[in-house]
Amino acid sequence: MAERLVGKQAPDFTMETATGDGTGFGKASLSDYKGKWLVLFFYPLDFTFVCPTEITALSYAAAQFKELDTEILGVSIDSIHTHKAWINTPVNDNGLGKLEFPLAADITKSVARDYGVLIEEEGIALRGLFIIDPEGELKYEVVNHNDVGRSVEETLRVLQALQSGGLCPMNWKPGDKNLVVK
Repeated sequence: MAERLVGKQAPDFTMETATGDGTGFGKASLSDYKGKWLVLFFYPLDFTFVCPTEITALSYAAAQFKELDTEILGVSIDSIHTHKAWINTPVNDNGLGKLEFPLAADITKSVARDYGVLIEEEGIALRGLFIIDPEGELKYEVVNHNDVGRSVEETLRVLQALQSGGLCPMNWKPGDKNLVVK
C-alpha cells in the first residue's frame, strides 16, 4: 500500500550531484534548500528520449522559478559521471547542454524508493515531481508514466498557487482571486 507524502515532511536525502554547467561535482541534501521552495523531479535514465525535453524545458524556465524563490533538482539512478557526460553532450547528439540546476545521482535507488517512484522490477524511477515548501513540507506530487513528459507551465502554476497562501479554485492562475469562505 502506497504511503501518502503530501502534507508530511519530505523524506530526507543526501546525494552526489553533477553541476549544471558540466564542470564538476557536488552534493545536495534536503537541508540545503531550507528556507526556499524546491522542485524535486525524478526521471528514469540519462541518454533517453523524453527526459531531455523535460530537463531542458525546466532549465529554460529556471529564471522564472528563481523569481519565485524556488530551486530545482533533477534525480535519476545514473551516476554523477553519466550525468556530467550527458550535460557535456551537444543537444543535437541527444545531450542536454548546460543546465541551470544540478542533476543528482540516486545510485542506491533509496531516494526514489522513499518518494514512492521507484519501479523495483526495472530499477528506475517513474517521472515524479514534488514541490517542497521552505519548511520541508511536501506540498505537491505528480507521478507520470515514463512515456509522458510533464508540464513546466503547470508546475509553475501550482507553485504560484501554493505560494498564494489561499484557497485556489480549478484553473486558478496568477492574478486570479483566491476563494473566500464565509
